[in-house]
Amino acid sequence: MSIQSFHPPVRTLMGPGPSDVNPRILEAMSRPTVGHLDPVFVALMDEMKDLLRYAFRTKNDLTMPVSAPGSAGMEMCFVNLVEPGDKVIVCQNGVFGGRMKENVERCGGTAVMVEDDWGRAVDAEKVEAALKANPDAKILAFVHAETSTGAISDAKTLAELARANDCLVIADTVTSLAGSPLLVDEWQLDAVYSGTQKCLSCVPGLSPVTFSQKAVDTVTSRKTRVQSWFLDLNLVLGYWGGGGKRTYHHTAPVNTLYGLHEALVILQEEGIENSWARHQKNHEALRAGFEAMGLEFVVPEGERLPQLNAVSIPDGVDEAAVRSALLSSYNLEIGAGLGAMAGKIWRVGLMGFASNETNVLFCLGALDAVLSGMRAPINSGVAVDAARAVYR
Repeated sequence: MSIQSFHPPVRTLMGPGPSDVNPRILEAMSRPTVGHLDPVFVALMDEMKDLLRYAFRTKNDLTMPVSAPGSAGMEMCFVNLVEPGDKVIVCQNGVFGGRMKENVERCGGTAVMVEDDWGRAVDAEKVEAALKANPDAKILAFVHAETSTGAISDAKTLAELARANDCLVIADTVTSLAGSPLLVDEWQLDAVYSGTQKCLSCVPGLSPVTFSQKAVDTVTSRKTRVQSWFLDLNLVLGYWGGGGKRTYHHTAPVNTLYGLHEALVILQEEGIENSWARHQKNHEALRAGFEAMGLEFVVPEGERLPQLNAVSIPDGVDEAAVRSALLSSYNLEIGAGLGAMAGKIWRVGLMGFASNETNVLFCLGALDAVLSGMRAPINSGVAVDAARAVYR
C-alpha cells in the first residue's frame, strides 16, 4: 500500500461552515511552531484575548479560545455553571438548542424547555412565562444564531428577561460572532461561546468564549467539582489567566492559534461594525437573487440570519442531486437541512471571507444553471441581475 500526500480541491465553501479561510490565515498557520509556554507565545495569547474582547464587545477578563471546536465551548459553559439539581430554562428553535438540553441533563440539571417552530426566532413571551413559572431557575440558555435554520433571536431582550428573574445567561454565538451585532457587555450576557470556522474565516478547531464576573463567581463558589477535567475553568485559567507564570494545563494548538490571531487582526482592520454591515449587504443581494429565481426563504423577514440563508427546495427537485452537481461541476458547497428540516431546505452561508459580491453572483449563477438543467420550476436567467441591482 502506498498512500500519497493529500491535496484537496479548491472549493468555494458556502454551506453552514466551515467557511472559506482567508489566505492570510493559512500563511500565518504555516509559520514556525514555538512551545506553548514560550514567552513569545504567551505574549501572543495576551494579544489574542484583547482581540477577542474587541470581537465580543466586552471587557471580561475571562475571554479566551478553548483548544477545541465550538461544541467544546458549549460544554465548557454548561459543565462549569450547571451543578446537579440546577434548573435551566433552555430555548430550542433548532438543532443546537437540543444540544444545550443534552448538556444540562448530563450535568445532572433539569432542563425546562421553551420550544418554538424551527425557522422562527425564540419567542420572548414564552421565555418570560417560563421564567415566571420557574422562579428557582438558575440559568437561561439560548442560541443567538441558529445555524440549522438561519434564524436569529433577540439576545438583548432575552437577557433582560433573565436578569429580571436573577438568572445567568448562556448564549450560543457560534454563527453570529463577527457576522451580526453581538454586544456581550451591553446586553449583559454571562457565558458566551462561539467558533472560529464561521464569520471569523479561520479553520475549525477553536472555540472563543467569554465569561462575566458573575459567571466566574458562580464557578468559583460551586459546591461540586466540575465534571470535566479538561474544561474545568479553575484549571484552564492557570494557563490562560493573565499575569504571573503560566501553569501547564494542555499543549495548546499553537499554529491554529496563530491562525485565530491573524483572523482577529483582520477583523480589527476591517472594523467590527463594517463586518456586520458587509454580511448584511451580501445577504440582501443573495436574497434578491433567490427571490427573483422563485426560491422562498424559510425564516420570516426580520428574523433572518444574514450569514446563513435557508431556502425551500422547489417542487420535484432532488436536493441532494443539486448539491452534488454544484460540488462536481462548480466546486461549490452549499448545505443541506438538519433534523426536522432535512430534505426540505438548502442552507447557503455567506460567512467571513466568503461573504463577498463575487461569491454571491457565482452561487446564484451556478444554482440557476443546475436547476435550469434539471428543468426545475424556477425563473431562469434573472437571479444574477437582481443581485447586481442591489450592489448598484
